[in-house]
Amino acid sequence: MIDPANKFPSRAESLYLAVKEMAIQFQFKPGERINEVELAGSLGASRTPLREALNRLVAEEFLVLKPRRGIFCRDLKPREMFELYQFRAILEVAAVRLACENATEEDVNELSSFLDETGPETDGRSSQELVAFDEYFHEKITVLSRNREMIRTLKNINARIKYFRWVDMDSKRHGTQSEHWAIVQALKADDADLAAELMNAHISRRLDQITAAVKESYSRIYLVD
Repeated sequence: MIDPANKFPSRAESLYLAVKEMAIQFQFKPGERINEVELAGSLGASRTPLREALNRLVAEEFLVLKPRRGIFCRDLKPREMFELYQFRAILEVAAVRLACENATEEDVNELSSFLDETGPETDGRSSQELVAFDEYFHEKITVLSRNREMIRTLKNINARIKYFRWVDMDSKRHGTQSEHWAIVQALKADDADLAAELMNAHISRRLDQITAAVKESYSRIYLVD
């Protein structure tokens, strides 16, 4: 997906974004070695910019470099997902506290309008669409923290857990919107403690919940075949 802020990405950036999206969607299977020749051919790319894109994705932990063996698709590991969710909760709790300090009334009203527009209805929407709404909501609150490092870090986490969240959303789709509304009400009241408590409860997952969702994620990845 092309970043709207980068309207006309370079060829190298477009290639990076294309391979990143493939990694996010697990078009490479977990643990699969990336065949650079085949990938370059399928994307119509030369090896040098493709290698640059792959190395960048290794640095961002979407792919894994195994010395003398090559570059591989990452595995979905329950403990790793659990730690990412822990980090996300810590980050977003801090962000919502800052948002209580820094967000204007207009900012919070925009969030309310977004929730009104996306509505409580979930059954007619795909998990991908619901996760996109959810990402927008959470990233918008982090933007309201006025801390650019927080939003940059959250975007990276969201991308790394995106496939897992598509699966996880199926078990949360009926509660997500009401939880978002509660967070917005806390923001309107400038109640940082309540906003932080609600955000933590909204994001946090137990390890057993994550383990079950990871198993389901693997089922869906291989079901595509």
